Amino acid sequence: MEKQHIDIIHLIGITLPYKTTNANNQAAQDCGQLWQEFEKGGWFTKIPEKVNNKVYAVYHNYDGDHTQPYSYFIGCKVTPETTVPEGMVKVIIQSGDFIEFTAKGKMPDCIGEEWNKIWTADIERAYKADFEIYDERCSDWNNAEIPIYIGI
Repeated sequence: MEKQHIDIIHLIGITLPYKTTNANNQAAQDCGQLWQEFEKGGWFTKIPEKVNNKVYAVYHNYDGDHTQPYSYFIGCKVTPETTVPEGMVKVIIQSGDFIEFTAKGKMPDCIGEEWNKIWTADIERAYKADFEIYDERCSDWNNAEIPIYIGI
């Protein structure tokens, strides 16, 4: 767990058309379906002017804390001027302080396990935007490493 300041991040990608919830493991199902859509739809290649090849998964627009509904988005970092293509949305993560956690192990199990730790951690969360970054460290799904940033 390491605190750091992160500057504004502009992202373009796809989002769930509705809010999801952690109740009854619904988010795991909904988020998994969005990942399938992101992969099958070739959305990564359709995002214009990517700053890098990292993929961001963003939890945002919270109705309250982690027990309440929230929006979920998958996309890539772009320049602020990038035009949003049809069928995609733009999400902006405002600059702020974040605590970094790291999920390690077999995908996607390690993500759920790390979120369970986050939900019970003694931190004062902002509930504005939290995100995961997927890069070369998660190419081996049996031994992945995914940073998770929690807004504080």
